[in-house]
Amino acid sequence: MCQKAIYPGSFDPVTYGHIDLIQRASKIFETVVVAVARNAQKRPLFSVKERVAMLKKATAGMDGVVIDDFDGLVVEYAKKNNIGVIIRGLRMVSDFEYEFQMALTNRKLSHDVETIFLMPSEQYSYISSRLLKEAAALGAEVSSFMPKDVQRKLKEKLKVS
Repeated sequence: MCQKAIYPGSFDPVTYGHIDLIQRASKIFETVVVAVARNAQKRPLFSVKERVAMLKKATAGMDGVVIDDFDGLVVEYAKKNNIGVIIRGLRMVSDFEYEFQMALTNRKLSHDVETIFLMPSEQYSYISSRLLKEAAALGAEVSSFMPKDVQRKLKEKLKVS
């Protein structure tokens, strides 16, 4: 039985959908490492340090949740940290093809690391950080999608009121 799982992502910014998956995973695993990816190919709005800080605040009080960051392959991070399961969220059917390809690739890279797909609650199934950033930039109220502190930081970063 696996004690630890990793939930990797960009979390740019963290949403209630992410938090929902973290809570679900923490009921299954003793330790859930929420790992912010350092991906030079993506151009995140928030720095890794900012994303880690927002996740730490959003998950404060959740037992067994650890926030970290990484670069490179998630399976390498998992092997190095004795983590046997990667958690991936599936919001819609459209997520499945990409996630399935990634899971099979990760399995080929490391037979010791499994991927588990979790679905968020229905109320969060359509939330995407990318869409929320776009909506916020256009002045939309996004407080029902993310913690107030994250929303405030998003508005500051986008320079919208």
